[in-house]
Amino acid sequence: MSDHDTSTPKPDQASTLKSCRAWVWLLGTVVFGVATDLLSKSLAFAKVADTPVIINRSEVLTEQNLGNLIPYHDSVTAIPRILDFTLVLNPGAVFGIGAGQRWFFVIFTLIAMVVAFVLFAKWTKPRDWIAHAGFGLIIAGGLGNLYDRILFGCVRDFIHPLPGVKLPFGITWPNGGSDEIWPYVSNIADLYLLIGIALLLIYTWKQPPPESTSP
Repeated sequence: MSDHDTSTPKPDQASTLKSCRAWVWLLGTVVFGVATDLLSKSLAFAKVADTPVIINRSEVLTEQNLGNLIPYHDSVTAIPRILDFTLVLNPGAVFGIGAGQRWFFVIFTLIAMVVAFVLFAKWTKPRDWIAHAGFGLIIAGGLGNLYDRILFGCVRDFIHPLPGVKLPFGITWPNGGSDEIWPYVSNIADLYLLIGIALLLIYTWKQPPPESTSP
């Protein structure tokens, strides 16, 4: 018999699915992310315009220009030249990509969340809280916008970073032709998706290189 019993896994080798710590990080991040995203959208559409803006799904599905469903309003400046709040209905994905492909993005979001859960279970260890929080934010961002697509037929956006700040040397973005550094209006769910991806990149970068095996 060997002096070392290898039948019992070490803590870092234990199943993530059986780790309360891992589930607390994942589900806690998801609940926090979805709650803050939906609350921020509700507050924005209630407060930014002169009167509360109510989104009707049937109107969204029949209106060609969703801008017609938002009453004219002045942007609310939170931090001059840093952050404005303005109401926009987005028929596509992050930054308006894929406008009009609502059901494609519904299905894509569901698949992406399943993949995130599988990677959480198979790719991470119980103490990898950075990765667990990253997956939680990605799932939260997906659920927040999925809620909007199913309930309203579009995504509610209201965050405009760097409003009016121009690209240097007269440069404009392709296709849209905007000369602003950040012409997009987004929401908290989009922000969580980007932060989640960044956390996973940091987690991947911090992993030790795989041990080489002798031939």
